[in-house]
Amino acid sequence: MKNQIPKILIFSRLVIGFLIVILSCINIENYKPIAVSLLTIGLLTDIFDGIIARKLNISTQLLRRLDSTIDQIFFICVALATYIQCPEFFKNNILLVSILIGTEILTYAVSFLKFKKEIATHSLGAKFWTLLLFGTLIQVILECQSVYLFQMCFWVGMITRIEIIGIILTLKEWTNDVPSLYHAVQLRKGRAIKRRKLFNG
Repeated sequence: MKNQIPKILIFSRLVIGFLIVILSCINIENYKPIAVSLLTIGLLTDIFDGIIARKLNISTQLLRRLDSTIDQIFFICVALATYIQCPEFFKNNILLVSILIGTEILTYAVSFLKFKKEIATHSLGAKFWTLLLFGTLIQVILECQSVYLFQMCFWVGMITRIEIIGIILTLKEWTNDVPSLYHAVQLRKGRAIKRRKLFNG
């Protein structure tokens, strides 16, 4: 049963994402604190599913790919729910949001073109960006605006997306849990990379 915990956490994030969208659509009373609480729980499941899987030595490629895919769906759901509540923020920042989304799509396109698989690099930069995205979404949910935090989220997002593309182009074969472009270069040279159970396999 304990070996199913990572999958339960991963799929619970999917349920939470859809729930946030539903609550946003019906504009439930006290939506803001509820949405922030659910977003926080979702982030915690994202953190602990990988840690627990590695602790139990069941962190497979399939599980990591599933984790990455549901991560995307979860944050798309949260972004959609936030758009429903705060459309003006997205209208005012349509260019930057579009560029960021386009760059994210590009990373997946590059991965599919080269490896016929989705991304599951789980780089350290991407993890840091996820925290910034989390903070930005909370600010927008609560205030329907974000300036400095959103700007930081945008630029770090661009840098980390470019790094992910660099990682994909550098790797000779599809690999999950590549901490950085430096580590991708080491893998390309046939060298083993140091992995920490807290962050990657």
